[in-house]
Amino acid sequence: MKRYIDFYLTLGKISILSQLQYRVANYFYMIGMITEPIIYLVVWSTIANQQGGMAGGYTPGQFAAYYIVWTLVRNMNIVFTPFGWESRIREGTLSMDLMRPIHPIHADIAYFAGWKAVVIVLWLPIAAVLSWIFKPTFDINLQEAIVFFIAIWGAYLIRTMVLTLLGMITFWTTRVSAIFELYFGLELVLSGRLVPMTLMPQWVQTASNYLPFKWTFFFPIEALVGSMTTRELWMGLGMQIFWIVLGASFLNLIWRAAIKQFSAVGG
Repeated sequence: MKRYIDFYLTLGKISILSQLQYRVANYFYMIGMITEPIIYLVVWSTIANQQGGMAGGYTPGQFAAYYIVWTLVRNMNIVFTPFGWESRIREGTLSMDLMRPIHPIHADIAYFAGWKAVVIVLWLPIAAVLSWIFKPTFDINLQEAIVFFIAIWGAYLIRTMVLTLLGMITFWTTRVSAIFELYFGLELVLSGRLVPMTLMPQWVQTASNYLPFKWTFFFPIEALVGSMTTRELWMGLGMQIFWIVLGASFLNLIWRAAIKQFSAVGG
């Protein structure tokens, strides 16, 4: 366990120092990602104003709060993608990772976690500017803030597990971009990334309760900006733990079979 802790701390520090060297590039990357939520925000705020100041239970100020927090959650949800696994396997760079006495996913989690520490700091000025422009309505208590902080890291781990599992497909075939795109399309609709889940049809809301998507986007955002009860907040964290454990269990099982299929296609 001490070796794992040392590994995570060391690689996390390396990641932080590395990303601080590229803070301008990180800023431009984050600013580029703001376009998507601003479009959603303007559209739904306009609809809310046209419908008497509310749409789907959200006022324009609440929509602003939702999508401003969305920008942080979205950046927290950036993990090593299935496309990265496809490249690792096809080009043979995974061979070097397999020589190390630790599963490659640990390096991914540690490195991207270090990046998140930089992301949170860089996000604060962006959030301040967006708040100044769009006037969000926040009503946050200490419990919601604590749950939100835990939930954004829970979302990060869930998405890491799920996308790594998806990446395992590339051990059997080297071109599965269509499957990846289908997954990301489902995530867009079922996660609360496109619109708050309360604006979706009831059957979509029900389906999302049994899938991991909701717990990576909508739950962390709603934990901070919504009006969830104490029971709903802690049940949400429980669901995140469930998906993390389930994802890790499946990953451990599938990895054993997948690694037997590994062969580098190119160099």
